[in-house]
Amino acid sequence: MSDDDRPVRPAESESAAELAFEGALRPGTLAEFVGQPKVRTQLELLLRAAALQNRTPDHILLAGPPGLGKTTLAYIVATEAGAPIRLTSGPALQHAGDLASVLSSLVPGEVLFIDEIHRMARTAEEMLYLAMEDYRIDIMVGKGAGATSVPLELAPFTVVGATTRAGLLPTPLRDRFGFTAHLEFYGTDDLETVLTRAATLLELDIDAIAIAEIAGRSRGTPRIANRLLRRVRDYALVHDTPADEEAARHALRVYDVDSLGLDRLDRAVLDVLITRFSGGPVGVRTLAVTVGEEAETVESVVEPFLVRVGLIARTQRGRVATPAAYAHLGHEFPQRHAGGGPHLDGV
Repeated sequence: MSDDDRPVRPAESESAAELAFEGALRPGTLAEFVGQPKVRTQLELLLRAAALQNRTPDHILLAGPPGLGKTTLAYIVATEAGAPIRLTSGPALQHAGDLASVLSSLVPGEVLFIDEIHRMARTAEEMLYLAMEDYRIDIMVGKGAGATSVPLELAPFTVVGATTRAGLLPTPLRDRFGFTAHLEFYGTDDLETVLTRAATLLELDIDAIAIAEIAGRSRGTPRIANRLLRRVRDYALVHDTPADEEAARHALRVYDVDSLGLDRLDRAVLDVLITRFSGGPVGVRTLAVTVGEEAETVESVVEPFLVRVGLIARTQRGRVATPAAYAHLGHEFPQRHAGGGPHLDGV
């Protein structure tokens, strides 16, 4: 049986559908990109200056939480520069040879997008320093005392790195980027614009109140907004009902997304913090074990949003539930709130 005749498994079909969905909604130019006005202005200036000087744009670092458009902006940089784009990721570059094979095959002016660049191996990072600065890499030939370094000239290219944890990037690598863009969470108005555009592209007839309902539960993140829009569309299709406010609320209730945008895991973390640890303070590792998740997931996925909306406070002794968290879960905030005890394991 050939690859073309091979049956498509459900998981493969769903993955392809998700990619097609994201691709259909991705803006192609800076003019189409919604939100991040400061970053758009800075990128437009950088790209126009490069075009006027007939050179490749400076290397660009895109930093910010997941889902805010870092990959989209990388594609836009390539489009605006009229250059092809090569995609890779930090976890895929675990040896200097992995990076060398990518760099040596770049064509002049090509954009190299490295997602999760903070997860590159140290040996690959050190090779990237020289490549970004001098468009050259040194390839070691042989082993031991007889090993020699052979320089390989590279075509001029632009690195666009994306990271959710800019603080983990070593200073020498950070310093080689000509421009660092810090992406911020979106306001409700911008999210409504994103959703309206997405609904138009998807040919979905949805009213403005439903759009506002989805935007208010999207955690300031366009990727989540588009995902919830798709779930509302599915609900309206299955139940043969208009995509209105009622359908949006029912659909989001089915998928455990509450009025603030909290999902099951968010509420589980808040619930154990309040009911089992008296509101804290408690360490993140203890919270993670209690809800059955990895500490990194709680710290990098759950906690930033809960802190941003004022439901959790970070202290030197651990995480503490705020009065707003008690109110959101329907608990009474104790008059004398005290934490501490053997459950503490630090921040």
